[in-house]
Amino acid sequence: MYCIVVKNQLKPGCRDAYLAAMLPNAKASVEHEPGCLVFDVLEAREEPDTFYLYEIYQSEAALQAHKETGHYLSSRPLIADLLQSTSVLRADVISTHPDCRPAA
Repeated sequence: MYCIVVKNQLKPGCRDAYLAAMLPNAKASVEHEPGCLVFDVLEAREEPDTFYLYEIYQSEAALQAHKETGHYLSSRPLIADLLQSTSVLRADVISTHPDCRPAA
């Protein structure tokens, strides 16, 4: 399995608009993409206007397929002007909780 953790630092005052665009994208990803296993939206408690997207895909190809979906493509222009900065951590999933089995 393949994981990305996206850190989005928003411009001040953009929280509601960001969530209005990102939450439907996250929901559609898990519901309509067989290769998207997890898409969590996290808000940092100690970093104002900072969000993390925790996404697990079956493979890098599944992530690429995600980037070609209508819900992803329609969310991009909605959030583009809200972002101050973005960074991405790419990782291989070794295990998942609660069963902690090694990923196949």
